[in-house]
Amino acid sequence: MSPKILRPLITILSLVIFLWSAPNAPPQKPRIPPGGHLAVVADERLAALRRVPEPTGRLLRRLSRGRLVSIRGTSRSRDGLLFHFVVVTRRTSGWLQSEAVIASWRAGDDQRLLHLIEGDDDFDRVARARIFLDAFPRSPSRAQVLLLFGDAAEAAAKKLSPEASNRFKKSEIPENGAPEFSYYQNYSGLDRYNRQGVIFTFDRSAKQFHYDGAAWREILKRYPKSPEAVEARKRLEKPK
Repeated sequence: MSPKILRPLITILSLVIFLWSAPNAPPQKPRIPPGGHLAVVADERLAALRRVPEPTGRLLRRLSRGRLVSIRGTSRSRDGLLFHFVVVTRRTSGWLQSEAVIASWRAGDDQRLLHLIEGDDDFDRVARARIFLDAFPRSPSRAQVLLLFGDAAEAAAKKLSPEASNRFKKSEIPENGAPEFSYYQNYSGLDRYNRQGVIFTFDRSAKQFHYDGAAWREILKRYPKSPEAVEARKRLEKPK
């Protein structure tokens, strides 16, 4: 098999393995749609699977972010929108607007996804950055996305801390029960971030969550001479 064919297959396989093994994955192995070119839903706002390649076409179902699809063909709507004919499962297929998905083998998709990441709120930024990091391991924008990922996680930590504090008032925690800090570390608001691979540490005295900094450390390890490394070092040296 030639290197030109092998490289995209390795990238796709890496993405599939991540979706299977990552904390946010369902307990069962994700179904890989048969045939075609694999892509992943990155913008769920546009992920309406339709019977015909028109924005007014009959809705078959909506696809969630992170869903794998197999692209079989393309067509333009009367308005000029590009649609992909995609297979979701052996029994489910339809037309999906092209901007809903990204693919490692399609030129420019890393930059398009980067634009989506920069315009999101904290959780969406984390989730889409996670897709980017696993779909585009060799993108020149990877260090930038790692920085965005870490900053979004730390911003989320600042919002989650008062939410958890309101949830676990000391007067409501049994005196002879579990330690107070363990209630915070088990706060359900952390769950969706944990499923994206985000780990939060907890300052017991200040009752404050912080991102553990894994993405920033990766920048220093893999891209030590990048502008992002300067910023990552600042984040890691900042007093908690």
